[in-house]
Amino acid sequence: MISLEDCIAFSGLDEDEVAAIGEHEHIPDIAATALANYLLKQPHGGDAIREMIVDDIHQALDAVMSDMQRNCSWHCATFLISTPKRVLDPMHRLIAGIPFDS
Repeated sequence: MISLEDCIAFSGLDEDEVAAIGEHEHIPDIAATALANYLLKQPHGGDAIREMIVDDIHQALDAVMSDMQRNCSWHCATFLISTPKRVLDPMHRLIAGIPFDS
């Protein structure tokens, strides 16, 4: 019986590259090996694989940045709420929910 490792070796890519294709296309790794093998035989298949991997990297970075932005907004709002007298900027007051008349 042929194993996933055999299919990965046959695909022409390494395990991480196959996993990236599978994740991007929402298919099992075994199917990703077949897709990789097919794409590498096409005139612009390498470019298509590169775009999939770059898309996966961008999605991962976007997720990290979203988490960082949420954390930063939370900490900023917490600071602004705890020190409203020191905050005069209207935009910061709006974000923190501080009334403009205080």
